[in-house]
Amino acid sequence: MAAKVSKPLFKRVLLKISGEALQGQGGYGIDPKACARIAERIKEVRESGIEVAVVIGGGNIIRGEKFAKEGMDRSTADYMGMLATVINGMALQCALEKLGCFTRVLTAIQMEQIAEPYIRRRAIRHLEKGRIVIFAGGTGNPYFTTDTAAVLRAIEVGADVILKATKVDGIYSADPVIDKHAKKYDKLKYIEVIKRGLKVMDSTAISLCMDNHLPLVVFNLNVKGNIKRACFGEKVGTIVS
Repeated sequence: MAAKVSKPLFKRVLLKISGEALQGQGGYGIDPKACARIAERIKEVRESGIEVAVVIGGGNIIRGEKFAKEGMDRSTADYMGMLATVINGMALQCALEKLGCFTRVLTAIQMEQIAEPYIRRRAIRHLEKGRIVIFAGGTGNPYFTTDTAAVLRAIEVGADVILKATKVDGIYSADPVIDKHAKKYDKLKYIEVIKRGLKVMDSTAISLCMDNHLPLVVFNLNVKGNIKRACFGEKVGTIVS
């Protein structure tokens, strides 16, 4: 049996969480208990000495793309989705601060009464001081997903890796919930993800990762300790590099 890694593999990580992770069993909105569970797992990572940034989606409240398909102006729908990520960011901030963590929410859309405007140097300084930084508001522009926002912020602040927390234990050749014969990949190259049309992230986000040599780890958020295991280089989920 291989010995456990005694120190973190990464100094600074960006954790990407879907908005659905906050809704718990309710199917919509924010479940405080689900929020608290995620906060506890993030705190565990921060206490290991790792600098942590987080990007959360807004799909538990609104999906701009879905509204656009139903006839709403795409830009308006996307801005509504970005505002949903700010709501989620504030909920996670509250859960983290109840655990004694120091946090900052930085948003690409200015709303200074509730969050700091995103400034790259300020974000890096917060991370250096040990604060958990939550990036909200997407990129501040319509037509971009929160996956792309996560990759962009990770590159800007010099994160060593993107940790994409999902509800499955890695990347599969097809949806494992639908296809029982779907194959799980342990390792992939970015170009393979694009060529095979694997839906782990949108093509813009994957291309940004590939062009900037930013590794990606996709794993199951619902397994306790998985975030920390990924940070310590243990075999968790699928690695894309």
